[in-house]
Amino acid sequence: MTAQVDPAEIRRFSALSDQWWAPDGPLGQLHRMTPARMQIIRNALAPDTDDPGPLAGLSILDVGCGGGLLCEPLTRLGARVTGLDASPEAVEAARAHARQSGLDITYCAGTLDDPEVAGPYDAVIASEVIEHVPDPAVLLSGIARVLRPGGTVVVTTLNRTSRSLLIAKLLAEYVLRLVPARTHDWRRFLTPSELSRLLAGAGFSVTATTGIVYRVLRDRFEPGDDLSINYAVCARLER
Repeated sequence: MTAQVDPAEIRRFSALSDQWWAPDGPLGQLHRMTPARMQIIRNALAPDTDDPGPLAGLSILDVGCGGGLLCEPLTRLGARVTGLDASPEAVEAARAHARQSGLDITYCAGTLDDPEVAGPYDAVIASEVIEHVPDPAVLLSGIARVLRPGGTVVVTTLNRTSRSLLIAKLLAEYVLRLVPARTHDWRRFLTPSELSRLLAGAGFSVTATTGIVYRVLRDRFEPGDDLSINYAVCARLER
């Protein structure tokens, strides 16, 4: 378990458990990124369809689900969703909001080692979580263990570049205060090539790499070609 979670990170996010669903609160950046994240996930799992329930029949595990910001829209698209987080406080916040929203979502407080989340799943989402774990390779191996052969993983994270250090770390945390100070450790950010190698080591082949770009004039995040700050990698389990 210790290779999958950092106790200091869990304490930090547990302290924010009552703020998960506050769009203008300390986790507001995740809210603003969610439409772009969902577009990437939908394109990975159900491309070329206008079906209002394109994920119907798919079982999806959201690792590091927090308060359920992705679990709820995934459920509305028809998926059977399980949310997993090592913070019991975050999981309770997710359960409470799902009840208020009338959504049937399974939430578990723990790690990928727990039998409740053994799977197999058609897809696993690991969004804004891999940069917070002590050993990314262990996390990806755990994801491979609960995926069915041919299943898809979608990882979103931050690139380790001078631009991400300036904008995502220093500017966002200490100047604009868009996220709480010390939310991220820039040294833990993975470059796309590093993440691709880790995925290959866990038995995955990368199918797509997409930037998640903030459009200043539109005041929103969108999928794009710029990988220098936020990006997503989709991969298929080959074994």
